Amino acid sequence: MDLTPLISEFYKIILFVVFIALLMGIFKSPRGKGIFGEAMVRLLSMLMLNKNIYRPFHDVTLPSPDGSTQIDHVYVSPYGIFVVETKNMRGWIFGDARQSQWTQKIYKKSFKFQNPLRQNFKHVKALESVLQVPAGTIHSIVTFVGDSSFKTPMPPNVTYGAGFIRHIKSFKEKVFSEDQVSDLVARIESGRLQPGYSTRKKHVQRLKERSNRDQG
Repeated sequence: MDLTPLISEFYKIILFVVFIALLMGIFKSPRGKGIFGEAMVRLLSMLMLNKNIYRPFHDVTLPSPDGSTQIDHVYVSPYGIFVVETKNMRGWIFGDARQSQWTQKIYKKSFKFQNPLRQNFKHVKALESVLQVPAGTIHSIVTFVGDSSFKTPMPPNVTYGAGFIRHIKSFKEKVFSEDQVSDLVARIESGRLQPGYSTRKKHVQRLKERSNRDQG
């Protein structure tokens, strides 16, 4: 009896199981969850925002006085510039705009994390520095994806899922001309660091060095 076909099928099943296990492991890691969350926001904006009106940038790394800062998403439009921070989290989320840390609760366990509004404020200031535009024309937005829910009242610029799209579209007054939008797009393209693995690796290294200095 020739067992070759059976052995071949067995190896295919093993390889498939290993692939699924690796994939699940990647998406359970902090970096994997971050990539998935950013991809979800990118997909939603691609489907629901007119890219000819809202000019998209993703994974924008800008130089900053203490190294670099990485912005998940930027949308440049006649109605303003929208800086979106993505959080892929599960559980209950408790927070207030004035608090330095928010709380994630999963069953009986609680975890602290940096107030994403404060985190995004740094991104907004870095972009202001590059673009040299009035502060009121850049808008900070935080959007949560994943199996999470807010358990405290949130400001309108903290959204869930596709809520960031509605918030962006709520701005109806034009603050930039078409020529100004084109100029802003060109400034971001020339001011950002080259997207890719090398830039992200250097950025993460700078974050670690900054954290070590703060702890020291």
